Amino acid sequence: MGKAIEGQFLIGVVFVCMGNICRSPTAEGVFRALVERENLADRIAIDSAGTHAYHVGEPPDSRSQAAARERGVDLSGQRARKATAADFARFDYVIAMDPDNRALLAALCPSGEEHRLRLFLEFAPGAGRRDVPDPYYGGGRGFDEVLDLVEQASEGLLAHIRENHL
Repeated sequence: MGKAIEGQFLIGVVFVCMGNICRSPTAEGVFRALVERENLADRIAIDSAGTHAYHVGEPPDSRSQAAARERGVDLSGQRARKATAADFARFDYVIAMDPDNRALLAALCPSGEEHRLRLFLEFAPGAGRRDVPDPYYGGGRGFDEVLDLVEQASEGLLAHIRENHL
């Protein structure tokens, strides 16, 4: 796994939720901040996408941005895009936020690339659940819960990448 891009060895990670405005941009931002803190930004490429095209080109939900900003993570530069089959060629890890989005991604996945598709909370076994819940229709606490889960899974994912690739 991994790709040589402009002379650098990179592990590619893309986080995917439904609309790419709440959970997956939060995961992208939190994981990027962690990778930068660990001085690995030149080794790990990070992106996010949605299984649906509802919000293509839009920034993350203002509530996601506010909750992330309170934890020192800036999501403002991100823009939503739709996941495609090409993501399985571009990224080593195509990480779904929940089983429903995982199923939609599995339908896009080219034969032989299934090993790239994972649920994010596989990297946070102590979370006690399989899905990062969608906070879009809930209250503000939902965005904090997403951040809690994403922070935990990000640590586990980075440990996994270090152990297997770096």
